[in-house]
Formats: sequence, structure tokens, C-alpha cells
Amino acid sequence: MLHPFHLAAAIAVGACLSFQPPINAAMARALGSPLLAATVSIAISLVTVLLLFAVAGRGAGDSSQLRALPAWVLLGGVIGVVFVAGSIHLAPTLGVAAFFVCVVAGQLLGATLADRIGAFGAQVQPISGTKLVGLGLVLAGAALVQRGA
Repeated sequence: MLHPFHLAAAIAVGACLSFQPPINAAMARALGSPLLAATVSIAISLVTVLLLFAVAGRGAGDSSQLRALPAWVLLGGVIGVVFVAGSIHLAPTLGVAAFFVCVVAGQLLGATLADRIGAFGAQVQPISGTKLVGLGLVLAGAALVQRGA
């Protein structure tokens, strides 16, 4: 069962995430470079997570296992860079709301594919007609938000 606190926390994370592209775009304008702004943003993320790692102590995991990780897990970091750098370019052009509705549509399409093929060790989930209708509605919503800009 879904816990209401977890749902509220996920909504709060999403709300916070919606501020990242315009903040980073403002930084890019001030610095004169989207890539420099992405670098600064990601460096701040690195420092923050290192501080959290230091505070977590023994519960922070086993870094000796880093060498055993498959190479494809590096994609997680690359995808983070794609999101940050892409959002710096796209959010000011599309508008933050249209950018995020397109991001959500892309996430749902990607997640549906990942579920369907069992990507990265996930359990295979079938694509139902109901799911396809839902994806169609999300794509239609993305088009409507974009037209309303």
C-alpha cells in the first residue's frame, strides 16, 4: 500500500525539481555558458551528496564494491548531465511547464519500454490497452500544454 507521506514527499521532490531548469538557465545567462552552468550545478550536487555520504556513516554503503559494478550503470550519471544541460537549453525556450510536461511524457514512454523489456533487471510488465490509452492522454496533454504557451 502506498503511504501518504511517501506520496507527499514524491510530490515535493517534483515541485523542487521544477525550479532547477529556470535556476540553471539564470545561472547560464549570468555565466554566459550553458555548459559552465551545468558544470557548476553538477559540482554543487557532487559536494552535497559527498556531505550526505559523510554524515550517513556506516549506512552509506560499501564503496569497495564500485569495481564490481557493470559499466552500464555509468549511464545514470550521463542521464543526469543530459537532463541538467538539456533543461538549461529547453526550459527557457519551451517554458518550464511545457518542458516538464514533455519530460513527464518522455519518462512515461521510457518507463513503459523499460517495464516491457525488463530493462536493467526490472520485472517485465506487459503493456495493456489501458496503459496505451493513458500514454496517449499524456501525449495529448503535452501537446495541449505546448499549444497553450
